[in-house]
Amino acid sequence: MKLLRGISIAVLAFGSLAVHAQVPDAIKAPSGKEAMTLKGAGVLNYECRSTDGKTAWSFVPDAKLMDKAGKEVGKYYGGPTWELADGSKITGKQLATAPGAPGAIPLQLVQTAPATGKGALEGVMYVQRLNTVGGVAPAEPCDANTVGTKRVVPYSADYVFFKQ
Repeated sequence: MKLLRGISIAVLAFGSLAVHAQVPDAIKAPSGKEAMTLKGAGVLNYECRSTDGKTAWSFVPDAKLMDKAGKEVGKYYGGPTWELADGSKITGKQLATAPGAPGAIPLQLVQTAPATGKGALEGVMYVQRLNTVGGVAPAEPCDANTVGTKRVVPYSADYVFFKQ
């Protein structure tokens, strides 16, 4: 219940889709026109992992995507992947990040692969993650003693989709 309350508080505190007037140069889409903005609200599932002798918190997102009226229209999950109820889906590769607000995950620019399925995501070339709230890695150490530890952290963000 505490987790759901945290998600609800993040969504309520954030309200409807915010204006994104101050986009850092590092994450501006190099081409295309803004096609739509969706609100993502959910959790980042963190796990303390060891790779090549180095430990770090690794995360997988699990969020609902909502339109400006607050209607759920799809989901966002690891990959990164955006999938809409209309059957369209895109995946992408991070190109750049910029600092978010204190206590929030970074802003981000992703270049997408061509969409699968017919729908609103067809033709999307870039996605920006803006107006992030929460989602930062746990403050507790990730070391040899805590490998395998899992934590769930609420977050929200606006996702701005750019087409040709």
